[in-house]
Amino acid sequence: MAKVKVAIVGASGYTGEELVRLLISHPEVELACVTSRQQAGQPLAKAFPRYAGRPGVAGLAFSEPKVDDIAAKARVAFLALPHGVAAEFAVPLLAKGVKVIDLSADFRLKSADVYKEFYAQEHPAPALLKDAIYGMPEIRRDAIRGAKLIASPGCYPTSIILASAPALKNKLVKTAGVAANSLSSPSGAGRKAELDYLFIECNESVRAYGVPKHRHLSEIEQELSLLAGTTMTIAFTPTLIPVNRGIHTTVYFEMLKPLAQADAQKIYEDFYRGEPFVRVMEPGRLPDIKNIAGANFLDVAVRVDPRTQRLIAFSAVDNLVKGAGGQAVQSMNLMFGLPETTGLL
Repeated sequence: MAKVKVAIVGASGYTGEELVRLLISHPEVELACVTSRQQAGQPLAKAFPRYAGRPGVAGLAFSEPKVDDIAAKARVAFLALPHGVAAEFAVPLLAKGVKVIDLSADFRLKSADVYKEFYAQEHPAPALLKDAIYGMPEIRRDAIRGAKLIASPGCYPTSIILASAPALKNKLVKTAGVAANSLSSPSGAGRKAELDYLFIECNESVRAYGVPKHRHLSEIEQELSLLAGTTMTIAFTPTLIPVNRGIHTTVYFEMLKPLAQADAQKIYEDFYRGEPFVRVMEPGRLPDIKNIAGANFLDVAVRVDPRTQRLIAFSAVDNLVKGAGGQAVQSMNLMFGLPETTGLL
């Protein structure tokens, strides 16, 4: 079978670089096009010296992002672009028959009004919202296989949704009074020179931000509500910590009725049995971001607190891999009938 020809639009950012890392090693992929306005004309190996000499990199250079050029070279395009900009490429690429995996927020929400509320602008392509498939294989696998447009999830939502899904689907917990706290690397904000994300501002410091209405909250509440079968509103506190990559999330629920720790453990193990990229911690262990750095795994654990009648779910995920590029490649594998783990293990 011929290799799948792939484009990365916006390949010079952190997520774009992560996609480059994964796709040049993917045995069923040819990385045919990488675009960047800032780096146009520059050899890929010069911008990312770590990949010099790797197969598939020689002769590959950044180009200007032009729809006709991308469509001529690729069957699928990963859009590693800011929200608002991504839709400008998604619409014409889809019209030319190119499958699109969008890593921005442009197609994650089903409501254009909610998008406007959280992103402070009109949705650039509302007619496509009904066609976009939320690219979380653990809860949308079958739909992803037949999709032409994938809305790849955000990093915070990935960590919270997958930590919460077994509790909500099995109706172990109340859907009100839920709180989620996430500790994240500043790399989740992308490669940009802003004061808040400079090394000297983040190092040896811990700082909450985006409270009480971080943009990802809209996506989190949408997907949790679908899992629970009822509208959910949660409290969410994202916090920056001085690590290069990784998110550690804790989600607090009130239990509907008393539950033994062993029963909660079994429910989580059963829910994720057979999932290649979700690892349920054995009893006595909790997720640690050092164990998922650079990998497409999400580690999850559950604890029952009988003293407060709370169920507490934990997760750890690499915000640039399972929280971004890796999960997008996972969806691509499904879209093209490849084994889901190809290029990711």
